[in-house]
Amino acid sequence: MNFSLHHRRIFLYYFPGAVLLLVLSFFLSLFLGAAEISAGELLRTLFIGEQNAILREIRIPREVGAVLTGAALASAGAVMQGMTRNPLADPGLLGLTAGANFALAVAMVFLPVTNYVGLMAACMGGAAFAAGIVFGVNRAAKGPVSPFRIVLAGAAVTAFFQAGAEGLGLLYGISQDISMWTAGGLIGTNWLQVQIIAPVIGGSLLLAFGLSRQLTLLHLNEDTAVGLGQRTELVKGLLFLTVILLAGAAVALVGNMAFIGLMIPHIVRPFTGNDYRLILPMSALIGAVFMLLADTAGRTLNAPYETPVAAIVSILGLPFFLWIVKKGGRSL
Repeated sequence: MNFSLHHRRIFLYYFPGAVLLLVLSFFLSLFLGAAEISAGELLRTLFIGEQNAILREIRIPREVGAVLTGAALASAGAVMQGMTRNPLADPGLLGLTAGANFALAVAMVFLPVTNYVGLMAACMGGAAFAAGIVFGVNRAAKGPVSPFRIVLAGAAVTAFFQAGAEGLGLLYGISQDISMWTAGGLIGTNWLQVQIIAPVIGGSLLLAFGLSRQLTLLHLNEDTAVGLGQRTELVKGLLFLTVILLAGAAVALVGNMAFIGLMIPHIVRPFTGNDYRLILPMSALIGAVFMLLADTAGRTLNAPYETPVAAIVSILGLPFFLWIVKKGGRSL
């Protein structure tokens, strides 16, 4: 399955544009904030190495984290939509991020001395457990699997795990610590956290990109994929692994975040078509841009106070979700 001339032109025009938009958004996010940073200070810090503590220790790691988590959540959503052929698939809406958040709360309560790697591993386990419940319930149900049934199951699982996380917080007196994660934000992101999640997200994205051809075949017709010799169960297992790694790593940094994985793939498909060799890298780039802009808005709308990023994303995501429901998922 080779790139058509049309696809090559799309990739040639839109991919550099997305990269340029990412660079501009990154610089804008570093420049804007409660503390004033001049353009000269920004350039000297980035290119000369001037020791500006606000930039080097607060804003740069925070915005690098925004790039990583935005790319992770958007790509995870694209993989889920392609693998399940469900236009409403999203790690947040299907309960994966809530499951990861609950596992994080459990780890904070019962393993209080665990390090960040342990917390991230707990998030991945929680995401896998939540996904197992959602898809297990739908597999056990009679009749064809409905995208809306999966979303309803995801909503129920999300409510259950959110209540569980809040209950643990109240019972063990760590509600404030847990709420810092459930609010969904990048406050306090540091270089150690970025260095830990970057290889996980980077490796998972590379694995997803490497499986993009197989994902396109699965999305178009699973019988055709089998006929072409694809080991569909193995491919699905690897794709599921990438979703768990991406969602778990993202939750370990920003907490429970929905709608990014839903919106971004639908936004890029009019430009890329249904070829996941184009959808996945474009989703990663636009997801990173979206997260950068959302975090910048959260820091500047009510400065010096912060507006939760999860609230900003939800305000944009809920109308988008209703629009996709009204369309019946025809963009897939």
